[in-house]
Amino acid sequence: MLNKACLLVFFFLSISLFVDISHGKKQSEALDNLYRAKLKKNSAIDTSLFEAIRHVGGVEVYPQEGLKERDRIVRLPGQPNVEFTQYGGYVTLNESAGRAFYYYFVEAQGQQQSNHSLPLLLWLNGGPGCSSLAYGAMQELGPFRVHSDGKTLYTNRFAWNKAANVLFLESPAGVGFSYSNTTSDYVSGGDKRTASDNYVFLLNWLERFPEYKTRDLYIAGESYAGHYVPQLAHTILHYNKDPSNTFIINLKGIIIGNAVINDETDTKGMYDYFASHALISDQTSYEIQKYCDFSPNATTQSNECDTATTEASNDIANIDIYNIYAPLCTSFNITPFPKKASVLNVDPCSDYYVYAYLNRADVQEALHANVTKLSYDWEPCSEVIRHWEDSASTIIPLLQEFMANGLRVWVFSGDIDGRIPVTSTKYSINKMKLHLKTPWHPWYLNGEVGGYTEVYKGDLTFATVRGAGHQVPGYQPARALSLIMHFLAGTPLPNSTTLPQ
Repeated sequence: MLNKACLLVFFFLSISLFVDISHGKKQSEALDNLYRAKLKKNSAIDTSLFEAIRHVGGVEVYPQEGLKERDRIVRLPGQPNVEFTQYGGYVTLNESAGRAFYYYFVEAQGQQQSNHSLPLLLWLNGGPGCSSLAYGAMQELGPFRVHSDGKTLYTNRFAWNKAANVLFLESPAGVGFSYSNTTSDYVSGGDKRTASDNYVFLLNWLERFPEYKTRDLYIAGESYAGHYVPQLAHTILHYNKDPSNTFIINLKGIIIGNAVINDETDTKGMYDYFASHALISDQTSYEIQKYCDFSPNATTQSNECDTATTEASNDIANIDIYNIYAPLCTSFNITPFPKKASVLNVDPCSDYYVYAYLNRADVQEALHANVTKLSYDWEPCSEVIRHWEDSASTIIPLLQEFMANGLRVWVFSGDIDGRIPVTSTKYSINKMKLHLKTPWHPWYLNGEVGGYTEVYKGDLTFATVRGAGHQVPGYQPARALSLIMHFLAGTPLPNSTTLPQ
């Protein structure tokens, strides 16, 4: 017999499908690693209902004079010409601990410059432990993608800085180029610590870029950022309401994709998705439904459940569960010359191109990334999650809090992701027992169905993105750009092929 915590670990470990490589883990493995940490003896992982953050310790806003101009990136190696300004550098969170987070910031494109009108969008990747520079910036919604030579960049014409000023943050300490000089900072990581540090980062970053202090702020992310984004938003709301606080952050909404929301429904929805997409047999699906109890009240699971979930993991062992129709990478090497590339066709080996590029000394110098502070090469995902101390079992109460406070809340789902699939997200939203405002219907882009959407009273919007895997802006960049533009504008997704796009 297995207890509930051990069983959940097994479920998620069983779908770790990618080959280990010498330079660390992919984002696609990081969720599985979190559950491996939960299995460790004497683990202090908190799997109870979310406990509200009520205190951010040691908040200090440091002087920022001259640091913005210091952070300006003149040009990245191998970069095509662009008409926007980009910045990169460190924001100190705690001088005595030597803890600093790395950020990459791209101002909005075009003549109608964002400096005067467009909002600030903060993007967080998940893991936990994965780099927003590696994934969000370089493989999803950033202005550039990396060629197969690992040396040159090409333009992402569907970059989200066409709609907003986009800020990518690497957190917590130990992720990407972010670091701490205090060993205990790597030992005491977790959801609450990450939310606190992200809040302190934002306060200091806005001091460095004061023109954005009054700008509308939206927070976005995917995967385990389904925890990061709501928890940071919750922290901002709490301190905005503090009468002693003189620094109000103009938070307007959040948007999360293929997000970890609720452990019970995330797990049940995953297996139901496997069954509905012919990845496991009807018999295996029947046995999982009969013998497995995913509720938070379950303390033990049967041997029959163990057998059924083992069978499921064997069935899906040779596909990319994060995009069930995607090819696998068969060569981990960069090429002498760039292969023909298009943002509309995802290269399954792009992780390796990004790894090569961001470990170049000239790239790190241009990014103002101080790798001498680190005891290891830059990695797309770090092993910081070995020391993850708290991970809430649900963030549903936070979504309800945001709706009650008038924040815009959108949840989206790439419909060919099997890891946090559309079924999981639908089940999680259904747990909220919301009343429907706008019924389920297709939304369109360029005369084609871009996905499906529905809106609930309280203004929570749920949208699918057709043909997208776990990293939606990477797999369907045009549809993702349309999605974010409508979110930021507060307008419904177009429900007719005749509407202007």
